Amino acid sequence: MEDRASSVLADLQAGNERFCSGRAAGPRRGAADRIVCVAAQSPKAAVLSCSDSRVPPEILFDQGLGDLFVVRTAGHVVDRGALGSLEYAVEHLHVPVVVVLGHSRCGAVTAAVAGRAACGHVGWVVDAIRPAVAATAAAAGDPVDRAARGHVSRCAGRLASESLTLRDAVAGRRLAIVEAFYDLGSGRVEFAA
Repeated sequence: MEDRASSVLADLQAGNERFCSGRAAGPRRGAADRIVCVAAQSPKAAVLSCSDSRVPPEILFDQGLGDLFVVRTAGHVVDRGALGSLEYAVEHLHVPVVVVLGHSRCGAVTAAVAGRAACGHVGWVVDAIRPAVAATAAAAGDPVDRAARGHVSRCAGRLASESLTLRDAVAGRRLAIVEAFYDLGSGRVEFAA
């Protein structure tokens, strides 16, 4: 599995490099590609990402139809829907990699750093991010970006700790959970070592 996960990550990194350099190929996005995907899906990776309209994983990684199984929530918070979706990707679609993708200038993280109360269900999203804000408060750098990076780590850790399916897949070396951070300005995705 390690070779398969490494190959997938190399492909995602190469796609991000194409995106950053203005050479994105926009692969597998035509009518014939859509028809191929009708019968079944076989994505190479799953991505838990923020719902932010500036952070579409398929474009950032220069991937096409059927390549990524994407789960998006505001602030890429982990909830039962996200966990269930990722369990499906791992158990039924056999993805070898789950990427937890945070990003710079995240509005949900900005709200959590500001400390103001949020209304309705947005308050739940902001409250889910507050532990990362507290954990990174003493660190150097931009408070929003450091909290966003801390939140990526917390979410990645929660996936295996809160899901027996994901935990067993990691233990059985069928799955790698990888942290990543997207810079809106440069377009670069940085994968954690």
